[in-house]
Parts: sequence; structure tokens; C-alpha cells
Amino acid sequence: MRKLIQTLGLILLAMGISGTIDHLWGQPLLGWVLNAFNRYIIPKVDFLTGHELIANVGVGVVGIVVIAVGTLVGVREKSKI
Repeated sequence: MRKLIQTLGLILLAMGISGTIDHLWGQPLLGWVLNAFNRYIIPKVDFLTGHELIANVGVGVVGIVVIAVGTLVGVREKSKI
């Protein structure tokens, strides 16, 4: 379970960083995968339009939080053994 949560967090972190880079400079590598949030979600959510940079940084921060939660889940699983 811990690895699954941490993998999800890593994907969110990569998407946040990639979306930020794409918004600032343009993404030449894996843009169709890593920029899915930036290209498909943000244009459809009205309150995010115009705040793309903040939204992408937010996705990265959520990724860090999910990784931390996965680490805590791993610590709790080990303490039960």
C-alpha cells in the first residue's frame, strides 16, 4: 500500500513540475503525459483559468503531501509487525 501511495505522489509531483515548466517555457519531453492536468483540466475549470502557474505548483505540493502520507503509512505498517 505504501508504494502505491508514494507512486501516486511521485506522479502528481512530476505533473506539477512539468506543468509549471510547460506554462513558463514550453515542455519538449513527455508533454502529452505529464501535462494532462495543465492541458485538459485547467481550461475546463473556470476559477483555475488565469491561475495556471499556481494550480500546477499546487499539484506538485499535493504530490509532496501524498508522498509524505505514504511514508507515514509505511511507518505505521512496520510498527504493527
